[in-house]
Amino acid sequence: MRIVLLMLVGVLAAAVPGRAAVLVNGAGATFPYPIYSKWFDEFHKRNPDVQINYQSIGSGGGIRQVTEGTVDFGASDGPMTDEQLAQTKVPILHFPTVLGAVVPTYNLPGSPRLRLSGDVLAGIFLGRITQWNDPAIVAENPDVTLPAEPIVPVHRSDGSGTTYVFVDYLTKVSAEWAKSVGTGTAVSWPVGLGGKGNEGVSGLVKQTSNALGYVELIYAVQNELPYADVRNAAGRWVRASLDSVTAAAAAASADMPADFRVSITNPPAADAYPIASFTWLLVPSRIPDQAKGTAIKQFLEWMLGDGQSFAKALGYAPLPETVVALERRALARVAVGAP
Repeated sequence: MRIVLLMLVGVLAAAVPGRAAVLVNGAGATFPYPIYSKWFDEFHKRNPDVQINYQSIGSGGGIRQVTEGTVDFGASDGPMTDEQLAQTKVPILHFPTVLGAVVPTYNLPGSPRLRLSGDVLAGIFLGRITQWNDPAIVAENPDVTLPAEPIVPVHRSDGSGTTYVFVDYLTKVSAEWAKSVGTGTAVSWPVGLGGKGNEGVSGLVKQTSNALGYVELIYAVQNELPYADVRNAAGRWVRASLDSVTAAAAAASADMPADFRVSITNPPAADAYPIASFTWLLVPSRIPDQAKGTAIKQFLEWMLGDGQSFAKALGYAPLPETVVALERRALARVAVGAP
């Protein structure tokens, strides 16, 4: 009976003049897609007149679409560059949402737990290290029997914030990588197979023997893929976890730039996981549509409060309180309505 009554209330509310549904469209990063899906669903339950549609197309697509104005907001795991920001019709603001980790994941017999340093990862994706039993990998995994099989590197084929985080780390730890490939949401990969989205990479790794790829932590967990410990700047082998990601964010949150564009890969903290990042919503600083602008600002306020409570269950680290406080003040920079 209660369900029927709630349905009737919803129908009546939709029929009342002035209560037309507000449809907000966003697109971008696959890295935070699991929590964004949860958030948009929960926000809709609390605000039935607001529907947020989100396309998980990769950070490159999110940046492109928000730049072109074909979506109401974008999403990226790599902050927009100065050059990209200069091309937008309206200044774009970055709002960190949660923190996540990118992990090296692989498909080996018995799914052993591996250790892979930045030097080894760079060597593999440069095509310099080609066999699983290469001396460099054996030296880091003396207790693991590694197969004498070719490594099949798997990378993103689309513009990707997950790629940005991974190669940003490699650029910091490998001079060879920095010189020959560098950082970006899309790079010219020397070797490997390409998969679209975190879903595509995790799927390729799962179905390809001897593959090695990189995905957001939650995708490795959901697909039951093993993932390697990584050596951090302090020389310690660290496993990706909420605590080690939070440790990576701690130093950055104490010195957060006003525009929130910051890299936290390879931080000096002893307990920090080195391939971690904030992920951002990209929001125009002026939203002419009053209803959409109000809905987006209400969502951001909710996300910074109650929304953070959903992060840990989905494998993400919530924002530090210092960052939340800074973002709440930054919300005032989003203007709503015609100039």
